[in-house]
Amino acid sequence: MLIYVLLLVTYLIISIGIHEFAHAFAADRLGDPTARVAGRLTLNPLAHIDPIGSVILPLGLLLFSAVSGVNFVFGWGKPTPFDPYNLKNPRRDAAIISIAGPISNILLAIAVSILVRFTPYVFSVFLIPLITTNIGLAIFNLIPVGPLDGQKILFGILPRDLAYEFQAIMNRYGVLILIFLIFPIFGNEAPISSIMTPAIKFLSHLLIP
Repeated sequence: MLIYVLLLVTYLIISIGIHEFAHAFAADRLGDPTARVAGRLTLNPLAHIDPIGSVILPLGLLLFSAVSGVNFVFGWGKPTPFDPYNLKNPRRDAAIISIAGPISNILLAIAVSILVRFTPYVFSVFLIPLITTNIGLAIFNLIPVGPLDGQKILFGILPRDLAYEFQAIMNRYGVLILIFLIFPIFGNEAPISSIMTPAIKFLSHLLIP
């Protein structure tokens, strides 16, 4: 059990590193060198992990889930910095930078899914959690609640006036809404699980042999 938990935390750290690298790469290609200058344009996960959000919290939640049955585990990396003043179209480009993270996780899940199909089961069984980790990370970050990527994506595609009204609400209440969603306040299941589970099951059915 402990080995499996450590494996999942390792996969989460790798996946978060790729996720944050994708943000940095997109920002750099769109003309903002902030992340590159800060040393974040790298696949080295050590540049992206947050000790609490990437290691301690996921490890604690995984160990807690084994006892309590709570089935939602989450984590985060160090936010990738970008300067909207370096972008030609700040709202649109910020949305592109934000969606690059979840897209990178879906692409990694697809790549591992292909690898699993050509790998003996005795080895591939250890790769399947990497697929589900990346699917979960992508879906989680696409939820349009601050400070997740989904908030910035929605801000970039809404009509201008509505977008700024939405942003004002998220700046004030986004973190509180997210806390309400991720903690199992009324039982063993976090409210966000009911949002994420159908999408995770659908993608898992497509990608896991």
